Amino acid sequence: MSVDEDLDKLIETLPSFFNSHIEKHTSKDKIIEIVMDLGRRPEVRFSHGPEYLSQKFISWQDLDYTTKRIGKFSTENRAGIERTLHRISCIRNRQFLITGLTCRVGRAIFGTISLIRDLLESGQSILILGKPGVGKTTIIREIARVLSDEMGKRVIIIDTSNEIAGDSDIPHPGIGRARRMQVAQTNCQHQVMIEAVENHMPQVIIIDEIATELEALAARTIAEKGVQLVGTTHGNCLENVIKNPPLTDLIGGIQYVTLSDEEAKRRKTQKSILERKAYPAFQIVIEINEQNSWTIHENVQESVDLLLRGTISYNQLRTFVQNEKTYIHYKPLGVNSLFNNYNLVNTRNLNSQLSWSQINNSLNFSKASVSHKKIVIYSYSLSYNLLREIILKLNLNVLLTKEVKKASLIIGLKKHLQQNQKLQHLASKKKIPIYGINRGSIYQITKLFQFLML
Repeated sequence: MSVDEDLDKLIETLPSFFNSHIEKHTSKDKIIEIVMDLGRRPEVRFSHGPEYLSQKFISWQDLDYTTKRIGKFSTENRAGIERTLHRISCIRNRQFLITGLTCRVGRAIFGTISLIRDLLESGQSILILGKPGVGKTTIIREIARVLSDEMGKRVIIIDTSNEIAGDSDIPHPGIGRARRMQVAQTNCQHQVMIEAVENHMPQVIIIDEIATELEALAARTIAEKGVQLVGTTHGNCLENVIKNPPLTDLIGGIQYVTLSDEEAKRRKTQKSILERKAYPAFQIVIEINEQNSWTIHENVQESVDLLLRGTISYNQLRTFVQNEKTYIHYKPLGVNSLFNNYNLVNTRNLNSQLSWSQINNSLNFSKASVSHKKIVIYSYSLSYNLLREIILKLNLNVLLTKEVKKASLIIGLKKHLQQNQKLQHLASKKKIPIYGINRGSIYQITKLFQFLML
């Protein structure tokens, strides 16, 4: 993982009485931002915490010295330095004079998206969630480079604040071959998004900080035109987007539905419930928990539906350890867990080496029903090893066979089962029932076992 940060160009714009301290600092490469407030000591914020590097207080002259060496401030009170990724934001008083500066270090970090490269190759639209300062912009900058340079796609970046490609008419090399469209006014971002699709024939559009209802609507329009989207928005988790009315269109929108008495009784819910009203604009959601730990919702449609019903949703937790492999854990999110006492379902790395950690619980099956019910399963298009591990750890009275004739039932992925006419004919002849699931996920397999054991 390599870093291109042009930090010296930012340090050159700072007053001389403390920029020399920054130059000599041993943790210079860990600077997040530099804060200069009138009448206070300059503060440097590192990843491990803030430090004061001078006893002198910031004066009007110091602020003026820096502002004259950077670009012009926009209506959002943001400026930059030519051909760099740094962002300088100002605080003004009632007379619109600058009384404070926040100099945020911009870095092009190559290799940051190794955690999700397989998701990029899927061609699905990806929404990245995270709190401010967690590194969302750095991630989508690297995504732009990988999609354009390594995957050869036509990529357009909607760069509202010039954060992704830098404060210059010539984009920073950190975005690779991707093209950048600047936005004159923030409230026009949604118009530029539509213009990019209509005028420049992109295969991928990248948007930073989707924040308004119009931008969410534009994202949905672009998705319906068959263009892959990669966007970011503020929020800690998928539930934050569900609860944020302007942004709910990104995940399909939410509406109240009134059920009939019979249907409410069948579902065991109230008559008025929340449901997703349309297909999500983004098929994958990534929650940036920490710099090297991300939660992945591989099927947003399913995750949203399960969250609205208050049931469990299994999601990936991908963790990257420096100079080691990327690890994927499955963790449950939701109100009513499928397991009584859940610790960890499984752990595997990207080399597909499956290993289970201890599960000291079982599904809500009655032991009496399991003991007398012997099931022999023939698995088609599902991982034999995965099924065997689930059965073993959940202590089910189930046997797996590789011969259809010995099976008491057949399970597999619906789309593959429908295509195998020979298997269907044989099952019909032997009177063997067939059960299909949409995805070979741990959640759906365990739900199927729960159904079979009842």
